[in-house]
Amino acid sequence: MYSVLKCIVFAFILVFICRNFLFSPSVVHGNSMSPTFEDGNKIILSKIADIQRFDMIVFHAPDSDNNYIKRVIGLPGDTISVTDDILYVNGKAYKEPYLTENKKEASTSKLTGDFTLWERTGKTTVPKDSLFVLGDNRLYSKDSRIFGFINKNSVIGKVVLRIYPLHEIGLP
Repeated sequence: MYSVLKCIVFAFILVFICRNFLFSPSVVHGNSMSPTFEDGNKIILSKIADIQRFDMIVFHAPDSDNNYIKRVIGLPGDTISVTDDILYVNGKAYKEPYLTENKKEASTSKLTGDFTLWERTGKTTVPKDSLFVLGDNRLYSKDSRIFGFINKNSVIGKVVLRIYPLHEIGLP
């Protein structure tokens, strides 16, 4: 009986450590990342992964009690602008293939709308310990264009795996 109790306690400790320090499940709420992620998708977050540009992260929203999922566009020190639906990071144009489907369906001529970091935040570069994030569904995403930078400390984790719906299981 003692050995069974030890195994159960060990299992709970292992789950506690994994969930609080390594990996965590999460559910996508809303359509701001559509079609990459849809409302109700279930994902796994890594709490220890290094965050790079274009990674998708979940973070505590700066303007509500919710958690948001968005794509990292700007890292500390980056300059960001969008002109004619082309993203520029540090003056270099980047293709955003994850926007293709939304661009086809957009009723407006521009999916993102022109902006500079200065116009949206009053800063010329992304500050230290901050990130600039955008949703893939740009016409309907509440993101850094609205609420500004997010603090790296508000990041819960980087999306590493979709686990539901079952026919879409895999890496994002």
